[in-house]
Amino acid sequence: MPVAATTVRVRYFASARAASGVEAETLELPEGATVADAVAALRTRHPGGLPRILDAASFLVDGVAVRHRDRTLPADAELDVLPPFAGG
Repeated sequence: MPVAATTVRVRYFASARAASGVEAETLELPEGATVADAVAALRTRHPGGLPRILDAASFLVDGVAVRHRDRTLPADAELDVLPPFAGG
């Protein structure tokens, strides 16, 4: 029996975009996957410079700030990867 999946559209900003080499991509994760699961999949997919950025990044799920990475991702979620920004 096939496992239900959750589709997550990942959008990268600033240095995260440069490190991943793409502006956006789609992940297929098991149903009930969390933000932490998505981050782990992104580390595997982009092992170069992205893992370091993911350590310091903030995330939005469907436009709402993620406070805890154990948050479950809803079906067809949009996950934004926001690296730390300098300036002020």
